[in-house]
Amino acid sequence: MLECVVNVSEGADRAVVDAIAAAGGDALADVHADGHHNRAVLTLVGPAVEEAARAVAAEAVRRIDLRLHVGVHPRLGAVDVVPFAPLGDSSMDAAVAARDRFAAWAGTELGVPCFLYGPERSLPDVRRHAFTALAPDTGPAVAHPTAGAICAGARPVLVAYNVWLADGVDVAEARRVARQIRGPRLRALGLDVGGRAQVSMNLVDPERLGPADAYDAVAALAPVDRAELVGMVPASVLDAVPPARWAELDLTVAKALPG
Repeated sequence: MLECVVNVSEGADRAVVDAIAAAGGDALADVHADGHHNRAVLTLVGPAVEEAARAVAAEAVRRIDLRLHVGVHPRLGAVDVVPFAPLGDSSMDAAVAARDRFAAWAGTELGVPCFLYGPERSLPDVRRHAFTALAPDTGPAVAHPTAGAICAGARPVLVAYNVWLADGVDVAEARRVARQIRGPRLRALGLDVGGRAQVSMNLVDPERLGPADAYDAVAALAPVDRAELVGMVPASVLDAVPPARWAELDLTVAKALPG
């Protein structure tokens, strides 16, 4: 069993997000859309995850014109990130194979160049060097005119997590906090999201540094308003957090991935 978390560059037009999400069929487990980021995160899970990822990607390429996109989140494409992650007894080798099949398909059938990340290089490396020091691994050598490029990945399960700072705190403070807390297990950006300061994070090793750790790291440096889980969290990570903190950390059983 694999998880695939497709990030598309549309979060403001709910009708478009709903149409893209519907393409995921029974594999769709969760949708998180944000108008300021102008991004939606679709969590796909199960034995049909590869077919679902292709259907979602095709619908997104058909509906999203990156030339019209305005949003605070970094992006390379309409279908920006397509990472496969092993769940349960699945292996990283299975995730890499699924990634490679998806990238070959997208490059050929959609005509969208794909950059691979995972064992070879990190996603931040792809974002920094795409189309300059780094050529696409599949598909055309130049960006698709309306869909840009796809970052296709294979990685362990991670947790996308945002902490909103208190009203009146500016984005410079969020950026300072992000610089201080980021490290091998935690990627962080300070963003201005609709006039509010946000520390946007990826917990890349959530078994060792989970949502409570990330929240507390931010709160130790700046006043916090609230937390926001983006997508889903492994059940083992949820179980490691005292239930009394779940509401504060925006965690629920309904947002737990299957083991």
